Amino acid sequence: MLVLVRPGRRRCDGSEAAAEAEESAAARRQDPERRTQVSGTTLGIIGTGMVGVAVARRAADAGVCVVLSNSRGPETLAELVAEIGPRARAATPAEAAAAGDLVLAAVPLAARERLPRAALSGKTVIDPMNYALYPGFSIPQLDGNELTSSELVQSHLADSRVVKALHSIGPKQLLELFRPAGADDRTAIPLSGDDGTAKKEVADLLDVLGFDTVDLGTLAESWRSEPNTPLYALPYVGQPPAGLSPEEFVAWVQRAAGIPASAARIRDLAAAAVRGPAGFRM
Repeated sequence: MLVLVRPGRRRCDGSEAAAEAEESAAARRQDPERRTQVSGTTLGIIGTGMVGVAVARRAADAGVCVVLSNSRGPETLAELVAEIGPRARAATPAEAAAAGDLVLAAVPLAARERLPRAALSGKTVIDPMNYALYPGFSIPQLDGNELTSSELVQSHLADSRVVKALHSIGPKQLLELFRPAGADDRTAIPLSGDDGTAKKEVADLLDVLGFDTVDLGTLAESWRSEPNTPLYALPYVGQPPAGLSPEEFVAWVQRAAGIPASAARIRDLAAAAVRGPAGFRM
């Protein structure tokens, strides 16, 4: 299991500290024999919607330092940071990008070009964005399946290493389905990317958060886990009631109890996926 640390490991407030003082009690409780040290890793999070907040909570509980940011400013995050606890702090998006060993870009796809490209240069960026079509909003390159949404994100973040992940599991299920490594009912999350080292970094982070991973290949293959495929949401919640509108389906997923989905099941669903129209139509 990867020890997610960097030279000169830091406390969550940014100060230098000995590794032993920063070892995660949460990780030890999850698997005392492994004693995985994760406190030297900082996860920058840009966007504090449901996905960004859920990942922040899970990461902090697992012993990872998180730096939260949004478009409204750090002062708007004081209550959230206090609730998450001492492993969280607030910053601007550029500061969160600079601080993160990995960065979660949890913003709407329409806002991708507002991501701090310079601060994200050289970083591994986790992309949980999904293409949702709203009245007056569409992206022709995606509508024609010329690109996947993550290829579009990678084209904007040309100097970053984009990995598609955390886009197909709902925030509620993320907070319910984590399990220790080796658990019989451990859930797997698909990921895709063009850089093998970056994919391993993300897989190791997700392992610390309590999930196995299934590598679907390159960003061009990430459509296999996008909306309108069997891998999107359904493995983690089961079949929804019949006749739901898109808005009702989203609301139902947000309330549904999590169902464990093994790596074998995720691989089978990915292999059986057939590419159809891109985008979740609202």
